[in-house]
Amino acid sequence: MRRPPRWVPVVGMVAVLGLAPLTGVYPVFLMKALCFALFACAFNLLLGYAGLLSFGHALFFGAAGYATAHAAKVWGWPPEGAVLFGTGVAAGYGLAVGVLAIRRQGIYFAMVTLALAQMAYFYYLKAPFTGGEDGIQAVPRGQLFGVVDLEAMLPLYYTVLAVFLGGYLLIQRVVHSPFGQVLQAVRENEPRAVSLGYEPDHYKLLAFVLSAALAGLAGGMKALVFQLASLTDVHWHTSGAVILMTLLGGLGTLLGPVVGAFLVVALEHSLAQLGSWVLVAEGTLFVLCVLTFRRGLVGELGRLFRRPG
Repeated sequence: MRRPPRWVPVVGMVAVLGLAPLTGVYPVFLMKALCFALFACAFNLLLGYAGLLSFGHALFFGAAGYATAHAAKVWGWPPEGAVLFGTGVAAGYGLAVGVLAIRRQGIYFAMVTLALAQMAYFYYLKAPFTGGEDGIQAVPRGQLFGVVDLEAMLPLYYTVLAVFLGGYLLIQRVVHSPFGQVLQAVRENEPRAVSLGYEPDHYKLLAFVLSAALAGLAGGMKALVFQLASLTDVHWHTSGAVILMTLLGGLGTLLGPVVGAFLVVALEHSLAQLGSWVLVAEGTLFVLCVLTFRRGLVGELGRLFRRPG
């Protein structure tokens, strides 16, 4: 089977997501799924294409949420300024964590990211401006560029959709750029990349900062959507959830993390009345996926298209 052109999935995704709220699908559910889809795409850029497993990516997602909420509520910044500020904070964290973690490889890299993320979690728990366990509540959404009223549900939804598509297309461009090709070469055979004159740590750090910034963009948008920044988004459970989304949809595929995010968010939404049993359901789904779809759902579909004939 012949693989469809690169633009076909994008056009199909835009059509489905653009019409979804008009067909009766709950916009808040869609916006939550879009925020986590962008988060998963950012994480996939790091793990799927650079081969770096971060157990602390919730740090960037949650820190940007706190920064965005604080800028919008306390400083009175407009939504675009608040979200950009949160994205910048996440990129700064990414640079700091990346400089320390990139020197390690494999499980040591993952443990360093987890340790630094847990340090940040306890900082946000005790910091006076975060509200502790209550978080920053009643975050004003304001007006986008002074024109679009984000208090209305449909304008807010299409703003979130536009941000997600912008992030998705940026990742797609990066992956297919010379930079992305070098990243994949480093992932596959780092000594060979060094022998060709590349500096792997330099490329890894750039990928780490870019992934952190995009994760922060997703976290900032989520803070505006729910008008809340809380400790949940900085917790290691959120890092585990984004790993599940990425592996479920398909590691190293562009569309896979989007599919995985929507599946996990839909599962949480439909099984919310079960409480903590949702985690059992997610674990069961992950085990079934590993046993039956080792490349993830989108990865297996891609394998079918690559078959001759």
